[in-house]
Amino acid sequence: MTRPPLLLPRPEGLYCPTGDFFIDPMRPVPRALITHGHSDHARPGHGAVMATRQTLDLMAIRYGEDFCTTRQSAEGPTRIGDVTVSFHPAGHVLGSAQIAVESPTQRIVVSGDYARVPTATCAPFEPVPCDIFVTEATFALPVFRHPPPEVEIARLLASVAAFPERSHLIGAYALGKAQRVIAELRRAGWDAPIHIHGALQRLCDYHIAQGIDLGELRPATEGVKSDFAGAIVIAPPSAFAATWAQRFPDPVIALASGWMQVRARARQRGVELPLILSDHVDWPHLTATITELNPAEVWITHGREDALMRWCELTQRAARPLHLVGYEDEAE
Repeated sequence: MTRPPLLLPRPEGLYCPTGDFFIDPMRPVPRALITHGHSDHARPGHGAVMATRQTLDLMAIRYGEDFCTTRQSAEGPTRIGDVTVSFHPAGHVLGSAQIAVESPTQRIVVSGDYARVPTATCAPFEPVPCDIFVTEATFALPVFRHPPPEVEIARLLASVAAFPERSHLIGAYALGKAQRVIAELRRAGWDAPIHIHGALQRLCDYHIAQGIDLGELRPATEGVKSDFAGAIVIAPPSAFAATWAQRFPDPVIALASGWMQVRARARQRGVELPLILSDHVDWPHLTATITELNPAEVWITHGREDALMRWCELTQRAARPLHLVGYEDEAE
């Protein structure tokens, strides 16, 4: 009797037949395992949801307490049907995890989104030996080589010093990137209050409750226009298209994203100060991770599949694209 595959792609997402669950499904399903809280991976409406405690908390903050029927916190290896699942840090955002799915003969690790640059806002990536490594390919082109975060923060602070009469508005997605920018600013010695858009408040409060020091944060709606001269303000990128941004003095518009390496994107969005800050692996870290894990096969879930497929071919690694759609940076 032929055993069913451990994981296979379906329209809803990656499916485990022997455990009868999906990983990061793109539509409501009876049972879902979720890698992290970004809206392109964590959607409401599922029956049972299993994720790290922090991801479950973040989903409740974003979608309400009734975002699913039942929830289960991932605490150590768990048996589901005929497979064992375990969650391991992915280094992407708070609560993010890789999900290992294991049978007696095979282990597949679904990495979700992941990063290899340490940050104060989440646990670092944990390499997990596996037979098949399922990887994103968001920045899977050799051109994507992200500078160290301290270099980009130094550019921001140099701009603040050069234009003390202007405010600096930094676009950053509400979960993960905003808190990382704040933490990086604190690490660089910026101890003045940082002003935040209301959409960030509950998520920042949760990070603080989890022991992440973000320093003094103030609502960006408090004060008159002149009070924000020389100030740093952080908001979701969508806020800049509204009249909300007009309350600040001659703002320098910045955007924190790995996509800011593509200058055309910065120009299209009217970004004066592009900050290349990414919560994903760039090309060197992506290929180094695959080399380190050395799995028997690589599966590519989403992003720039062709270049990574070619690299795997040149390095004599078995690989296949899964052609899953619906996963992108949630704010892009």
